[in-house]
Amino acid sequence: MILLNNNSNFLIILVGLPASGKSTFALKLKEKLESIFQNKVKIIDPDVIRDEDFPNYFDFKNEPQIREKNIDSVRKHLNKGHIVISDDLNYYSSMRHDLKLIADSLNLQFYIIHISTPLKFCLKRNEERGNPIPNKVICKVYNKFDNFNKYKWDTPFETYDYTKSGDLIQFIEILSNKIALNLKEGKKIKNVRQNIPSTSIREELDLITRKYVGELFKNPKHHNSKKAILEYRRLFIKSRSNAKLDAKNILEDFKQYLGKKLKI
Repeated sequence: MILLNNNSNFLIILVGLPASGKSTFALKLKEKLESIFQNKVKIIDPDVIRDEDFPNYFDFKNEPQIREKNIDSVRKHLNKGHIVISDDLNYYSSMRHDLKLIADSLNLQFYIIHISTPLKFCLKRNEERGNPIPNKVICKVYNKFDNFNKYKWDTPFETYDYTKSGDLIQFIEILSNKIALNLKEGKKIKNVRQNIPSTSIREELDLITRKYVGELFKNPKHHNSKKAILEYRRLFIKSRSNAKLDAKNILEDFKQYLGKKLKI
């Protein structure tokens, strides 16, 4: 076992379908990480936020509000120096990207852990629990799931499938020590890595502008301008690909760009 007593601070991003076993995984991982790193581990679970704000009721319309509170809580506890486990679905790459940006802004490492439990097994577990989430919601998440094949940063550090991956405790033991080793090795080359962007600016441009355009298209008044918006998004990415931009400023820059071109 690799023991660290340095209050190491990092972010775990769990990814998986509803009823895939993420919460059980998070609790076991929390115990092991606290033992190894001797630091407080905070699990941020949007289900807790949802139950507090909208008890016994699930509606996709409430998810943006819950998502915002979830993100704020992740940021708050990382700022406090805690290890944070995001026990969320994180099924869109943009969701994972939002968490990545928080870690990047604090110069912290993040680890994506994919709980890859198959849909059929998730539906069965959900039924055994009394269907707290409608099966159609689980299927909807499954159909919209962004696979890990587009961005270099968006790659699982490890993958666990409850139907195939064997003993959970043993898996978490190996995973926790792998994280500890990764952090230890990372510190040796920290000064070098600080001068290397964690992802290309083009990837940041693509993700941030795609997310904003998706929000625009939710408003019917922009439907007639869809072709023009997509074309100006393409031109914006092309014109900024070699620029030295902070990810935080990309969104405002894009908004101003569309405002000048299309009066949006």
